[in-house]
Amino acid sequence: MRGTSLIRRLGFVLSAAAAVITAGCNNSPYWAGAERENTMFYSFDERSPRSLDPTQSYSNPESAYTFQVYEPAYGYHYLKRPYVLTPKAATEVARPHYVDKDGKPLPDDAPADAIAESIYDVKIQPGIRYAPHPAFAKDDKGAYRYHAMKPGELGDKLSPWDFQHQGTRELVAEDFVYALKRHATTRVETPVLAVFADYVIGLKDYVELIKREDAQLTKGLAEDARDKPFLDFRKYPLAGSTAPDKYTWRIRLKGKYPQWSYWMAMPFLAPIPWEADAFYAQPGMSENGLSLHQWPVGTGPYMMAEFIRDRRHVLKRNPNFRGEPYPCEGMPEDKAAGLLDDCGKTMPFIDKLYVTIEKERVPRKEKFRQGFLDVPEIERPEWGVMLRSDADDSDDTKRMFEQRGFKLPLMTDISNWYLGFNMLDPVIGRGDTPQQQLKNRKLRQAIGIAIDWEEGYGRIFKHKGGVAAHGPIPPGLFGSRDGQGEFHNPVTHLRKDGRSVRRPIEDAKKLLAEAGYPDGRDAVTGKPLVLNYDFQRAITPEFKSENDWMVKQFAKLGIQLEIRATDFNQYQDKTLKGKHQIFWGGWLADYPDAENFLFLLYGPLGRSKSQGDNYANYDNPEYDKLYRQLQTLDDGPPKQAVIDKMVTMLQDDAPWCFGYFPWGGLAFQQWVHNGKPSIMIRDMAKYYRIDAATRAQKQAEWNKPVAWPLALLAIGALALAWIARRSFKLRETATARGTAVPATEPTT
Repeated sequence: MRGTSLIRRLGFVLSAAAAVITAGCNNSPYWAGAERENTMFYSFDERSPRSLDPTQSYSNPESAYTFQVYEPAYGYHYLKRPYVLTPKAATEVARPHYVDKDGKPLPDDAPADAIAESIYDVKIQPGIRYAPHPAFAKDDKGAYRYHAMKPGELGDKLSPWDFQHQGTRELVAEDFVYALKRHATTRVETPVLAVFADYVIGLKDYVELIKREDAQLTKGLAEDARDKPFLDFRKYPLAGSTAPDKYTWRIRLKGKYPQWSYWMAMPFLAPIPWEADAFYAQPGMSENGLSLHQWPVGTGPYMMAEFIRDRRHVLKRNPNFRGEPYPCEGMPEDKAAGLLDDCGKTMPFIDKLYVTIEKERVPRKEKFRQGFLDVPEIERPEWGVMLRSDADDSDDTKRMFEQRGFKLPLMTDISNWYLGFNMLDPVIGRGDTPQQQLKNRKLRQAIGIAIDWEEGYGRIFKHKGGVAAHGPIPPGLFGSRDGQGEFHNPVTHLRKDGRSVRRPIEDAKKLLAEAGYPDGRDAVTGKPLVLNYDFQRAITPEFKSENDWMVKQFAKLGIQLEIRATDFNQYQDKTLKGKHQIFWGGWLADYPDAENFLFLLYGPLGRSKSQGDNYANYDNPEYDKLYRQLQTLDDGPPKQAVIDKMVTMLQDDAPWCFGYFPWGGLAFQQWVHNGKPSIMIRDMAKYYRIDAATRAQKQAEWNKPVAWPLALLAIGALALAWIARRSFKLRETATARGTAVPATEPTT
């Protein structure tokens, strides 16, 4: 019996070990059965979004959330190219009507200098409701349950879902009015306030009013106090943003500004309910992470359900979303691509968006190959290019991609990458005197020649490459001349044999010497010229090679380039303080107009002075004057002439090295449907559809348990059982010999 017990115990241990090993063969990073749920899995890198407050949020990583939650008046048709504005919260795209200085109506074709005001009456759809949120919850008497919380009542609540009661209400025009007024706030960064203040009637004065009122509200509080009294913009009227009735939002602009309709397709002008501002302004909310920065309140198809900073974000279907039909029209090629198969079906199709951090590219690629990411990253346009490059470099990889049915559609879309110079910097910037301005400009021009974008992002880094740029405006937009005829940047290139070629490095060295740095050394002190490169990402292995290449470009001139890398949020803080020198930048178009790229160098939008998106802090009165003229022009020869002057000015002043226009592409698993690459379309999640059954099947096929460890375990178990049995028999035999009683007792 002892031997049998021993063998049973051994068998139990081996069975348990086998179970552990078998369970370990399921390498899914998610919970059991996740692959069969109507959930989309993708990733983000480095850090959580800095802010999802639509008044402040403007970066690409943040747009992956804001556009799923908020619903501006307009959007873009998902399939049509060129891009076409379509109504979202509005009933239609409003055409402005014009009046002169006496308020008399003008025809649509009136000259810009005759137009005193452009008036937009935007009709809002009745019946749209906000996602559930405690800010709307009311008691039986109709009073807000959570707008007058007592000290300590908040407790350890860390999300809106920790509150017992939720509520909702209908979207009204006043919510759009409130959103536009809110750009006058002093409490968050307002990156587009300068643009809006130039046009919205009364907004400049309104900003000063709000500053005074806010100063009174916060009197006696520390400047960095997290808890501040509710700043209620409903109390202060703004002439340029009103609601004549419940469903009409009226915007009055100075002069003519055709691009305004595009702004109404962005979260900056998405509706904000005053209840959310009031709710989050209560004591303790900010300390507990309860604010619009993490918990947005919108009418869109999704709502933030879980926000674990720098780890996980989960958005789930907004139960109050009215639903929208999937488009039935598109481009000629869309039908063959299956992009019209869901014509007329109600969106969104997916119940939950599950987004987890993935800090490095290699493991993210591997999870995509294993089927554990439906798309690597929802908002980045380079994954299709990158994976295609991997396939081109290896026949085995290409074969595997084809077998697994990865969809890698490519696009030519409107974006750019560039190297920028902080024009406030004394060495690389504008300069204080005419003499210093000339020297600094020649230094920037020399660097522009030395950086061989054709080599770096045309031949070396093909996984994220593109076409070298000669100006700031990508091809495909009216006004861009890149890729047309003999157009080139004469500062950095020459025309030779019918094509543009980069100037020889000797030209750059000559400019460098004229700038006061012969051979990369200060002509007066003899010290080497050291410049700082403020890179906006942590240096992962994939970024290191690119930065090493950039260091070599400067080394051609004898210039030492020091890499100062930070994560994106720290980089943002540095640029607000003007502490950057040379920086890496890129722009994904907000709207399909050249103005959306040229505004990145508009003086009043200086990053360090006005919190705008002019990270170079370029400030040129002549350029600014042309920019304001550009904003009044419709596409045509006069607009082209203004754009040409502005581009020529930028080529000579060189606040940017123009970099390159990237190829774009997305990556989808075979079970993800309706994926079409685009930079303009940011509310893409509602269009996607997941075939969860196929995902479960393919994940099982692609991640089969490895059998040989189990075989070895079985052999080991048999060997141990044989050894145990043999030991038992030997022990029993030895015991029998040592204790046996003789048949006859010996006599003495």
